[in-house]
Amino acid sequence: MLDDVLIQASQRLRLMSKGRYDLKRKEARTKGNAGSGLDLIVEDAYTGKWRDVATLSGGESFMAALSLALGLSDVVQSYSGGIRLDTLFIDEGFGSLDPESLDLAVQTLVELQQSGRTIGIISHVSELKEQMPLRLDVHASRVGSTVSLVN
Repeated sequence: MLDDVLIQASQRLRLMSKGRYDLKRKEARTKGNAGSGLDLIVEDAYTGKWRDVATLSGGESFMAALSLALGLSDVVQSYSGGIRLDTLFIDEGFGSLDPESLDLAVQTLVELQQSGRTIGIISHVSELKEQMPLRLDVHASRVGSTVSLVN
C-alpha cells in the first residue's frame, strides 16, 4: 500500500516541484532498524541522484508532506470503494515556501477544490490570504476571538 501511496504522491510532487522530485521507499535494510522499509528518499532530477528526504529544504519538505497526504487520500479512496475523502485541512507550512513554490502549492489545492473537494487552510501567510476568494479570518483580542467571513 505504501508503494501505491508513493506513486500517487510522486505524481503530485512532480507537478509541485516542476518535475524535480520523485518519492521512493528506501529498500536497503539498515542494521538494527526495525522500521526499515518505511524510510523515504527522493530522486532529484537536477542531480540524477537519490537522497534522503531529510535533505529537503523546509519548503520542499512541505510540498513532499502535502503530496503524501494527497496520495494517501487517493489510495484510501481507491481501495475503499465508495468512501470519499472530500475535505482536507492543511495547518501551516506555507510560510516555508518561496513565492513560486507557494503558487504551485496553491494551484494544486485549487485544482483539488475544483474537483469537488473542500480545502481548509490554516495560515498566517498574507500572500496566501490574498489568493483565497472565500475565507474565515480569526481576529484575536484580549477579550476573546472573533471570526469574520471574507468573500
